[in-house]
Amino acid sequence: MKVVIIEDEKPAVVKLENLLKDYDSKIEVVAILSTIKQSVDWILNNTSQVDLYFMDIRLTDGLSFDIFDKVKITKPVIFITAYNEYAIKAFEVNSIDYLLKPLSYKDLFRSLEKLRTLRDNLPNEPTYSYNELSRMLTQMQKKYKTRFLTKVGDHIKSIVTENILLFFAEGRTVYIATKKGNRYIIDYTLEDLLTSLNPELFFRANRSFIVNINAIEDVIMYSNSRLLIKLNFKFEKEIIVSRDKVAMLKNWFEG
Repeated sequence: MKVVIIEDEKPAVVKLENLLKDYDSKIEVVAILSTIKQSVDWILNNTSQVDLYFMDIRLTDGLSFDIFDKVKITKPVIFITAYNEYAIKAFEVNSIDYLLKPLSYKDLFRSLEKLRTLRDNLPNEPTYSYNELSRMLTQMQKKYKTRFLTKVGDHIKSIVTENILLFFAEGRTVYIATKKGNRYIIDYTLEDLLTSLNPELFFRANRSFIVNINAIEDVIMYSNSRLLIKLNFKFEKEIIVSRDKVAMLKNWFEG
């Protein structure tokens, strides 16, 4: 994903860049702009090169809302500001979120997951209209999935999500491990689960495991700057957190 940062405070730019790297090391910051004029000039010539804008609201030469009066922006925007009085105005443009400084990883994570879900549900939309985004954002504010169905012989069981300690994949099959020590197959991929589970409670440690924070007994430093998650129930496999997710886990684990 390619992003543009429109911000006139250097420390804020550095912090945002670091948090983006923590979220996904593949994110590319293609431009850092500090004024309305500079932003308008860049957007006019490079609009196809960006997937997402981060904008501070108060810039040295005015409010970033002025940019929308001078150029058409068809890509989503996340506002990051120290001022909360512009929230309504922010959602009148292509904003998907409005974050207050000081920016935390937790808030950024939620916003980027929101964007990912929007894209999954609007795969063919060339632009993001305010009405369509509002409809999708309202849907996304529904509660996270509270139960999962699984088949046991001729029976169908309903498993409460809070009783699930671990989701794990073996090949194309995804299992859940419950507090009672049972394991069941569910008809989901781990990718599907990421949009259904509360990110405050569940973390995807690697390609094969999504762990409940309440299932973690210990987190141990491992070789090559990785982490080992030790569970509080019997499980035969090691859950290793790769280096590129170490910072994400620490932020998630801290809350």
